[in-house]
Order: sequence, then structure tokens, then C-alpha cells
Amino acid sequence: MIVIRTPGGLSLRLHRRSVLVGATCALLALAVAVLAVGHGDYPMSPADVLRTLTGAGSPAEEFIVTELRLPRLVTGLAVGAALGLAGAVFQALVRNPLGSPDVLGFTQGAATGALVVVVVGGSSAALAGAAALGGIGTGLLIYLIAWRRGVYGYRLVLVGIGMWAILTGVNGYLLTRAPLMEAARAVLWLTGSLDGRGWSNAGPLLALLAVAVPVLLACAPALRMTELGDDAASGLGVPVPRLRMLLLAAAVLLVSLSAAAAGPVSFVALTAPHLARRLTRAPGTPLLPAAIIGALTIVVADQVALRAFPGQLQVGVVTGVLGGGYLVWLLATERRAGRL
Repeated sequence: MIVIRTPGGLSLRLHRRSVLVGATCALLALAVAVLAVGHGDYPMSPADVLRTLTGAGSPAEEFIVTELRLPRLVTGLAVGAALGLAGAVFQALVRNPLGSPDVLGFTQGAATGALVVVVVGGSSAALAGAAALGGIGTGLLIYLIAWRRGVYGYRLVLVGIGMWAILTGVNGYLLTRAPLMEAARAVLWLTGSLDGRGWSNAGPLLALLAVAVPVLLACAPALRMTELGDDAASGLGVPVPRLRMLLLAAAVLLVSLSAAAAGPVSFVALTAPHLARRLTRAPGTPLLPAAIIGALTIVVADQVALRAFPGQLQVGVVTGVLGGGYLVWLLATERRAGRL
């Protein structure tokens, strides 16, 4: 355990293995990011990329890096971090390792908002805004339905799965009502894509992360106490209902804005917290490692989608394949261990 004490008397306790895992994954993500920025029709070496990022590149290199390639990369990193963080919060709230926003209907809600814009006709900006509103509205609806003297894990899961089923049907109907070309655009968005993403896509999500990360990290000790049970946590002075409402609101906002930025990228919110727990072996919810692993997952999946196949796949296809394979492996491992 690493203890950091400030001159003002505050102390911060860090799990040593979590720090090591987080730092390693962050360095890997940065290395992949530098290689990704240098890849393209105008190839650049890592040294050229770093030189350009520090302001010493030619005007052409600065335009290629800062205007063409960096926005896509930053959007991917932000989406991955937001999904990893939101997935860790959801799994802690429902006390279920399968409690991700993909399963509980929140991403389907974002898709419904986007599809409404597709059917009535609207710009890409309107589609992103509708996706965010759809996710937030779905979160609010699930919360109100699940409320009965508080919101507890099993009710949230049941209501979320029911909402997922309903919205899946609604989304299928909306696709059949959309014009052919617009339906094709909607299917591409529903897959989860980073194509053509710019600073306008990354900006709102980065602003939210700048607020949400310190707030969620400050809530981490109280969140760990809720693992003892609501009664025990309340006895230790944790305001459980207010804490649960704050965490749920933050997670829904993260999922909604990530869907608005890149579409509903699947399985990252489910697998990143799992990998964080397995790698760190730390008690409690590994919020920051889950966010870093989520960012690493997206940038690696995007490079696999661009380079490993003829033509170009969307990042959501790769995360779906990798995440589905990981889930099958996880279930098989748990069954062999006698936990299923």
C-alpha cells in the first residue's frame, strides 16, 4: 500500500499493484496512440509525431496530426475511459459482474434517441444530441420504475433488462421506418464507429470526464463500504440513497455522451472492469484502472479494425468480437472453478 500525505494533513492510500497496472496500461495506451497517429497515407515516425505534438513540426505535419488524426484518437480514448468507468460503477451498484450498461438498456436508449432523429431527418449534430438525451431519459425512466424506498441492485437489473428488451423492439421498428440511405447511416452508427470524429465529438465527453473522474474517485471509499451491505454502510455514516443516485447519474451521463460521440461501442463497459479487477487484485471497485483499460481497449481495437482486415471495419465490430470471446472464456473459467 502506498500512502501519500499532503502538507494540509490529507492522506491518499493507493494499492501498489493497482498503481503498477494503471501506469503500465497508460503507457501502453500512449504508445499505441503515438503509432496510430503516425499511421496513414502520410506515414510519420513516432519521433516525428512527438516533435509535431510539441509544436516543432512543419505546417503540413501539424495539420495532419492536430486536425485529421488526433481528434479521432482522443475521441476513442475518451470513449474507452468513459465506458470503463461507467461499467465499473454499474457493476458496483448492482453488485453483479454482468451489470453493464449494454445489458441494462442504457445504450439501447441512446440508440433510440439517435434513430428518432434518423427517421424524422436530422444532422449528425442532432443525432449525437438525441443519443445523449435518449440515454439520459432511459436512465431516468429506469430509475423511476425501479424506485421503491430506494433503488436496489436486483430491481435495477430486472427493470434494466426489461427496458433493454422493449427498446430493442422499438429500435427495430424505427429502422424499418427510416429511408434506405438513412437506415444504412443509422446501422453504421449503431455498430460503434470512430470514422470522421472531430474535436466537437470529443469535447463534451472530455469536459464530463474532467468533472466525473475526481467526483467518482472521491466517492470510492464510500462505495467500498456499501459492499458490506446498505445497513452496515448507513451505520458507518454513508448516505447510501444519495450516494447511489449520484453514482448512477454520473454513470448514465458517461454512457450517454460516449454513445453520442462514437455510437454504442459494445462490451467495453463489461470487460474493462473485469480485466481491472483480475489484473489489480485490489479490494473495492477499481475505477481508475477500469477507465485506463477501457481507453487502451478502444485504441487497440481501432487499430485492429483499420489494419488487420481487408477494407476497414468499425471499432464496435472488433470490441464485440473480442468482448464476446472474453465473456465466453470468463464463463468457462468460472464453471471450471465451480462458481457457476
